[in-house]
Amino acid sequence: MVAEPADGPVPRGVEPVAGAVAGLLAGLVVAVPQSAQGMMAPGLAGFTSDAVGLGLFLVLSALVGAAFGTVFGYRPRGYAATMGGGLVAGLLWWVLRSLTLQPLLTGGGPTWALDAATASFPFLIGDVLFGGLLGLGLHLLVGLFLRARPAAVPHGPPAEGPSTRIVILGGGFGGVAAAQELERRLAGATSVEVTLVSDSNALLFTPMLAEVASSSLEPQHISTPVRASLPGTVFRRAEVESVDTAARVVLARPSPAAPAEALPYDHLVLALGGVPNYRGLPGLAEHAFDLKTLEDATGLRNHVIGLLERADVEPDADERRRQVTFVVAGGGFAGSELIAELSDLVVGVVRYFPRLDPAELRFVLVHSQDRILPELGPQLAAYALDKLREKGIEFRLGTRVAALRADAVELDDGTEVGTRTLVWTAGNQPHPVMGTLPFPRSRSGAVSCDATMQVGGTTDVWAVGDCAAIPDPDGDEGVLYPPTAQHALRQGAAVARNIARALRGRPPQPFRFRTLGMLVVLGHQQAAAEIRGLRFSGLVAWLLWRGIYLAKLPGLEKKIRVLLDWTLDLFFPRDIVLTQVPRTPRSEPVLADRGERRA
Repeated sequence: MVAEPADGPVPRGVEPVAGAVAGLLAGLVVAVPQSAQGMMAPGLAGFTSDAVGLGLFLVLSALVGAAFGTVFGYRPRGYAATMGGGLVAGLLWWVLRSLTLQPLLTGGGPTWALDAATASFPFLIGDVLFGGLLGLGLHLLVGLFLRARPAAVPHGPPAEGPSTRIVILGGGFGGVAAAQELERRLAGATSVEVTLVSDSNALLFTPMLAEVASSSLEPQHISTPVRASLPGTVFRRAEVESVDTAARVVLARPSPAAPAEALPYDHLVLALGGVPNYRGLPGLAEHAFDLKTLEDATGLRNHVIGLLERADVEPDADERRRQVTFVVAGGGFAGSELIAELSDLVVGVVRYFPRLDPAELRFVLVHSQDRILPELGPQLAAYALDKLREKGIEFRLGTRVAALRADAVELDDGTEVGTRTLVWTAGNQPHPVMGTLPFPRSRSGAVSCDATMQVGGTTDVWAVGDCAAIPDPDGDEGVLYPPTAQHALRQGAAVARNIARALRGRPPQPFRFRTLGMLVVLGHQQAAAEIRGLRFSGLVAWLLWRGIYLAKLPGLEKKIRVLLDWTLDLFFPRDIVLTQVPRTPRSEPVLADRGERRA
């Protein structure tokens, strides 16, 4: 049996209450100097008296604190991260309140100009101070509560080494969330060792990959080192080769030249995610670009900028048109966001290439269904289609890619689109290792689980994320949870809780989660969002998209860097510096049929 440590887990309801108290105290600290200078409650001026404004400010501070405690929570020894999250929350609140809501309340619009930001700078200091004090206060209050609570006493002599080994395969949303929750649940339990195996040493925030490809965000700003995020977890950067479920051993190879390492396990979590599925179509494996990794995004960015450089000096008109034609296959979230971002990038920088005619620029999205964004309702999907068409994007709906050559995309209706760029976002499949496991699988190839995320009726193998087919216990028979980031994050945390229950001899609980909403960005200051049945579009949806995803981005440093990137993007053109010599993602050079050497 594993004893609960004195510092975790946190009982339900403690974090929101502690956050509300911390918010109230932080609000009082900020209110004293602000009220002395006549600065209390910006945005309420002219609507309330000073006393009422102060009261509303304190009530709002407590509500913000409760929300902060619910969302950010408490992590043992993580006071710096909690305080940093508070600082970012304060910065976001300043942008939302002083630069957005206050101008709207006074009959204007959002004022993100430099002079408006400078005028509201005193409020920025107060909001950031409030956020930092809120984060620190939350951590201290929850820590004091846990230390005042009687701790469970472990029975028997302490173990000399880990008697229970939990191995997590995959460093994406599901895998990292599982490891973080296990650290939280089993803090101080020296008899348990958690190991995470991933071929990347960073957690990649994939919803922002399209902005990396369009030169709006720096690549390293949307990835967080796994080792820094999981200080209590053993990390192995390695490629998973095989899993022996009978011997309960994972074979992982750190590099092609290194020997494979055997990792025994008592509980195994499969969170390997997915890889592109080209469906056997000719030419895609050789010529198509993907958008799954940082290397994919940066390679696509350099490829696009490199094509503009070539097209600027290209004497052949047909070849020049191929070079400035960009095709995306797949009209889901990834494809729709990417085609919008590519349009913003190319249209925004074409003025630097004087020999290019902007009328020759062409952006094409190919989608097999009769409307894009099937995950959204018809009204928002139609809105998104109209907004993208206003940007000059062409749509080939009800059409599939049939084949890809170095200079053209062949479609199944018999037509061709001359291009040097096709980005494939039209299909994924589970990691190849999943096909070697002796477990039943769904039609997509994901391993079949029960509602508790246990695989194939086992008691020691679990699966989450894109590689898992998890039934919805509250849905119709056969309905599975969709492979989205919001589900993977919560599945990872839930599977960690079930493993912790299993270690204590308790039965696992089924995973239950209702989709919070769907958001898609449609380019500069345009988006569509559907949250709990409420629909948003335009600037409001764009602010929601950025606010929600910035809050979910792991790490204070990354939040600040991304926020700075976004702020600079409002005032300055996108960078067109080539950071590497562009080349196709795989075997052939971009202009292979023209005899150019591969970089």
